[in-house]
Amino acid sequence: MAGDRVRAGEYAVRVNAAADLVEAGVPVAEAARVLAGRFGCSVRQGRRYAEQAARAGRAEIPQDTVVFTVKLPAGLAARVRAHARQAGLAISAVVAQALEEYLARDQKNHPRR
Repeated sequence: MAGDRVRAGEYAVRVNAAADLVEAGVPVAEAARVLAGRFGCSVRQGRRYAEQAARAGRAEIPQDTVVFTVKLPAGLAARVRAHARQAGLAISAVVAQALEEYLARDQKNHPRR
């Protein structure tokens, strides 16, 4: 539908399809037409995908997310909110980064046998 934006995952899929074409030596104008036909977007939007792929290469496809509710002490929750606000990040991004770092450190200290 005209004017509808694609989600980040779909955007990455389209940029990566454009990267396949660009890497195969297909000119940007032709890649734009191929992408428009494949994804049902305008040739102009197809060109944007192709130009993004030519400029920056492949896009990382984000993982699906799920709601994961935990109870935290009020003081810790307030510190997380304040840190997220100061960093200009979503609370989920702050918590995800902290957990990734903790689990990576924990795995290094306690490798499975």
